[in-house]
Amino acid sequence: MRLFQNSSVYAGYLPRLRTLASPAADFRAQIASFLSDRYAASHLLKPVLDGDASSFFTNGNDRALQDSWAREHGMKANSPLNAILLAQIEDHRTEVFYNLDPIRFGDDFLARLPGCVKRHVAWRAAPSPHDNFRNYHLVVCNFPGILARYAERGFRTAYFFPAHDSAMDDYAACSERPVDLLFVGGYSRHHQRRAQILEAVAALSDRWRVRYHLDRSRLTRLAESPLGLLPPLRRQRRPSAVRRVAQPGVFGRELYAALGSAKIVLNAAVDMAGDERGNMRCFEAIGCGALLLSDEGIYPSGMQPGATLLTYRDAADAVARVEQLLAQGPAAWQAITKHAATMIRSEYSRDRQWQAFVDLCA
Repeated sequence: MRLFQNSSVYAGYLPRLRTLASPAADFRAQIASFLSDRYAASHLLKPVLDGDASSFFTNGNDRALQDSWAREHGMKANSPLNAILLAQIEDHRTEVFYNLDPIRFGDDFLARLPGCVKRHVAWRAAPSPHDNFRNYHLVVCNFPGILARYAERGFRTAYFFPAHDSAMDDYAACSERPVDLLFVGGYSRHHQRRAQILEAVAALSDRWRVRYHLDRSRLTRLAESPLGLLPPLRRQRRPSAVRRVAQPGVFGRELYAALGSAKIVLNAAVDMAGDERGNMRCFEAIGCGALLLSDEGIYPSGMQPGATLLTYRDAADAVARVEQLLAQGPAAWQAITKHAATMIRSEYSRDRQWQAFVDLCA
């Protein structure tokens, strides 16, 4: 199988990525640096991470990266990103196109794929009002409810899952975990339940070492500057308890290091998946050896409340659980983290993920 995997990079990650590999570096060097940093590695398939000669990987929205490939292959400067991606697929003689960015590269893009492409698969783990990727052979993710909604609209769907990244094992082995509680993700007043939980737990920072790595939008940065005292911006300011524990967002191996430094990782789902759980933080926290404390809901196979993670009902219960756990100390819940680590490495291994993908494409 000649596999082509396309992904995308979040704007907040680009500054770090540019320190790892200069845009002046050639395409292969930039890809090598990206893969080494393990950004979104749980979604990257085994042939890509193994450097299999039959596979090709790129981030189709990374202008500097894609321009490097275009220059090296005689394309005009500043060619459209979709034109560069199509040229890469044709040059690679792709048979299976696996796209983690189907909103950007949807049905119009599929219509232009060369004839060598026999299967196109899209990962989409969020609801979408658009039908722009209906013509993918399969839409996959690890949220059955989201897949059911797509199936009702005529999409062809299948369950598929992230993999444990073995690079996490070194971080999981960290015995020194100076951070009592960690949250990594987004904060928005629009996600009211998550905002309430984060504000309530942040108030524990007067007794415990609480750290939130939050990626701030431009509007939030303005709101938390002196200009934020003006009425139009005041409502965009994060609560003082959250600001006290907030640090910049972390990505790639910096994210792994942050998770590996924490005793407890707090997870708080947003509303889009209903009662279903299984966002990336669940896989990453368990993979890096922290105790996962997450909200009640329906979890993927192997993620069992009380056995491989702990749950809370609401903001008040989250605060109570954190205080109880930290007062007990890690020795009291070491069996849970040990069981969780064993589970994630076996049930969500890279080999199992790849075999599942091959079966889907058969």
